[in-house]
Amino acid sequence: MNDELLIKVLLKESTVEENEKVEKWLNATEANKKHFSQLETIWQVSDTLKNENKRDEELAWTSFKARRADLKPQGGNTKLLDARKVWLRIAAVLFIAVGGWMVYVLYGPENYTELTATNQVRTETLPDGSALTLNKNTKISYAGNFKNNRKLKLEQGDVFFDVAKDKTHPFVINIETISVEVVGTSFNIKHIQKDTEINVETGIVKVSLGSDEVKLYKGEKIIINGNTSKLVKEQSTDQLYNYYRSNLFQANNIALSKLVTTLNEAYGSNISLGEKIKGLTINTTLKMGSINQNLDIICQTLNLQLSRNGNTILLSDKK
Repeated sequence: MNDELLIKVLLKESTVEENEKVEKWLNATEANKKHFSQLETIWQVSDTLKNENKRDEELAWTSFKARRADLKPQGGNTKLLDARKVWLRIAAVLFIAVGGWMVYVLYGPENYTELTATNQVRTETLPDGSALTLNKNTKISYAGNFKNNRKLKLEQGDVFFDVAKDKTHPFVINIETISVEVVGTSFNIKHIQKDTEINVETGIVKVSLGSDEVKLYKGEKIIINGNTSKLVKEQSTDQLYNYYRSNLFQANNIALSKLVTTLNEAYGSNISLGEKIKGLTINTTLKMGSINQNLDIICQTLNLQLSRNGNTILLSDKK
């Protein structure tokens, strides 16, 4: 795609056909969207500089008019170059000349601010007003110039996002090969090793994996792992993912194994299940309190027995 055409779109001087051409190009790949977003940011910054340096602009215009005089026709059949086209070409050259440097400054990895939660839950407010809640053992970073470049990278962990609305600057989270894009909504992302789960509480969340894309609405979720080739969403059937914010383990007819995995994550424990009870489901709500008390409730609810071997806890059926 010609940068000159993209600049025309930014200047709102493109035709309907040109707009459709650019729109089709943008929808083709995420890389195209990223390139256009970078050009847009560069244009906004340069526009700010232009306003701050009006005198320099006037000098540039005087210089341009002098150069334009050299382009006047020597014969009747030669046409003057349209001034607007000349400026578009100048703008394109400037983008090429300074664009690389500005992209490096605005988007370079060293310009990301890292947020880490280690042994306790952490809450943060981003420069655009969006609120994050980080579970323990979570690492996420956000781009510099965040108000104009709302991009984040989730390396690992569990984060609840309450995103400030800004239709002109989509909120994008990159998780390895996964891209999550929103405007203003609230949702939870859990990314542990190669497994990613996204639960939406309000609004709409767009999830992309390669060329595949799906939109999640309130009460929907998606689970992605290393073997996922096609995105398939489903209904969220429980609030277990929300335990680190609510301090409750809400298990609504879910697999016992899922509850145990969450308990191990929350308490740093090593609970395992006997072979005969791995298929059990459970319906209960536990408070974020004593793990021993919660294990007693599970055993009483499902008529199980508990045995310990060092740091390992085994739940099994009563013989």
